[in-house]
Amino acid sequence: MSSPIAIALLSAALFGAATPASKVLLSGLTPFQLAGLLYLGAALGVAPAALRQGRLRFPGRSDRLNQIRLLGAIVAGGIVGPVLLLLALRIAGAASVSLWLNFELAATAILGILIFREHLGRPGWAGVVAACTGAAILSLSGGVSGIEAGALVLLACMCWGLDNHLTALIDGITPSESTFWKGLVAGTTNLAIGVAVDPLGAGALSVIAALFVGVWAYGASIVLYISSAQRLGATRAQIAFASAPFFGVLFAVLALGEPLTAAHLASGTLFAIGVGLFAVERHAHVHAHDAIEHEHAHRHDDGHHNHEHPGLPPSTWHTHRHRHEPIVHAHPHWPDLHHRHHHDGASGKK
Repeated sequence: MSSPIAIALLSAALFGAATPASKVLLSGLTPFQLAGLLYLGAALGVAPAALRQGRLRFPGRSDRLNQIRLLGAIVAGGIVGPVLLLLALRIAGAASVSLWLNFELAATAILGILIFREHLGRPGWAGVVAACTGAAILSLSGGVSGIEAGALVLLACMCWGLDNHLTALIDGITPSESTFWKGLVAGTTNLAIGVAVDPLGAGALSVIAALFVGVWAYGASIVLYISSAQRLGATRAQIAFASAPFFGVLFAVLALGEPLTAAHLASGTLFAIGVGLFAVERHAHVHAHDAIEHEHAHRHDDGHHNHEHPGLPPSTWHTHRHRHEPIVHAHPHWPDLHHRHHHDGASGKK
């Protein structure tokens, strides 16, 4: 599967399935215990890919910036975010929690503007407003418990928005290696906290089921998302990934028999409009790239990677360390690893 949009959609379907599955698993596990098992499952799921080259890398001491990015992603997206989501699932239905996850689109976009030098035009801002309005409708329809659950999911989505940007900027290690470290460290931390606070009382079947969900919904899904985010930029990858809540609603209705209410339909419509507004946004201008050497997934037909590999088609995605020479050009682009520039003039630098 070579299309980064298709990769993001598959990631969304896997992650969307995690919400109704987690609702069932919470009957025998605490939020900390389940969060820990889910992310340990993620580590197990990506271990073969992470060890494919016979080594497992962590950003070295000299690569302090990538160390900080990875540790920040682990804390925000692997430890805090999942626990907040599972706390919300304890007091609200899986369909509602699934739709609230559209907060993540708005959170990623806003953090991109405020912190990570991403550009967002009028359609994008309108999309943020539509998503927030949809989330508010769903929260208010649930009364006090709905507001409480919505607030927990909002905080979780802010954590994942930060995680999205940090992981999209990590280079020097593969997405599988990044996911392995996130799963191992975050999973061990949350499981240790969960067992210390409340001894593990779930049976072996529940533990195995949680690990299985983690392998697919948090392991494979995270690797696929990181791969697409590095190619599209975090906000644009999140456009496709924003379909995850709708997959979650579908699975909650079909598998758990949860009702589909008017509030679900209204908020879902607004969320879909928001995603569509993000998708139609276009961005192009003259910009400059400085010389840089790094490692990430790339191909040779994108106007930025002009080195050659005999026998390798230009459209083939591959990963290795490579160098970029300075260049000034204009083309439609997304805020990926090569386009983190300011927009206060006619051109920007990476």
